[in-house]
Amino acid sequence: MAIPMLRAAMISHSQSQPLIHSLSAIDETAKRRKRVVLSSSSSSPSELNPLIRSEVSFCVGTCLIPHPKKVSTGGEDAFFVSNYNGGVIAVADGVSGWAEEDVDPSLFPRELLANASNFVEDEEVNYDPQILIRKAHAVTSSTGSATVIVAMLEKNGTLRIANVGDCGLRLIRNGHVVFSTSPQEHYFDCPFQLSSERVGQTYLDAAVCNVKLMEGDIIVMGSDGLFDNVFDHEIVQTIVRYKDVAETAKSLANLASSHALDSNFDSPYSLEARSRGFKPPLWKKILGKKLTGGKLDDITVIVGQVVSS
Repeated sequence: MAIPMLRAAMISHSQSQPLIHSLSAIDETAKRRKRVVLSSSSSSPSELNPLIRSEVSFCVGTCLIPHPKKVSTGGEDAFFVSNYNGGVIAVADGVSGWAEEDVDPSLFPRELLANASNFVEDEEVNYDPQILIRKAHAVTSSTGSATVIVAMLEKNGTLRIANVGDCGLRLIRNGHVVFSTSPQEHYFDCPFQLSSERVGQTYLDAAVCNVKLMEGDIIVMGSDGLFDNVFDHEIVQTIVRYKDVAETAKSLANLASSHALDSNFDSPYSLEARSRGFKPPLWKKILGKKLTGGKLDDITVIVGQVVSS
């Protein structure tokens, strides 16, 4: 996420706590109990929960494509998928501005979601994604900040969502987007963000909602790298084209990557920039062209289909 930090000049470098570079610190029991994913390739679709009649759960496919300049490090997005109850899915997007302070922007989102994965079954969380964010954030020691979205599906079909920033979620039913989250931002390209610093947001700032799902519904969750580059109607068209959730996730990520690299594509990001008064570079003005193009970024996509026995 190539966005500014909140008051970056106030960052302290005096933290002595060790930074967690990956999810390798999670014990093997936790790995067996929860399926945690932090990778740069799509996963095979997997039924996240054995079903009994009248209950629902997610069948999930995932894909992460790093920013072209960050392929070697895997990018700064993180995500996880858990099989607890009807299923839990989450995406966090690290704020790349921390690199200017010699801080690895990927560490904070990775540790945040590693902690969240460990608290999924916590009694205090009680299947409340806002509380899950609170507990995960409280024990995250890495310096940095990130946007985050968490969705927890109950077996009765209730999807509980908590979102801080501009990661997003779409609910597609019968070929139509019937629900979408809205980004939270301080100003254009500076979303709300959980942070290691006091200037950031907290779980109390999360946008929280509950949505009732039906068998056959499709959930698309992603970082802003998806929604800045792909329109909702393109998401629907892609979902209709594929039956396999892993192939759907991969196709959506590839579409977002293609649009991001296309300087002539009139993307959701460029449309929003123009609506906020941003102007094209001088060479485009001379040629009489408007501000267009996708936004290069890490791209994370999670596609979940609601299934029942």
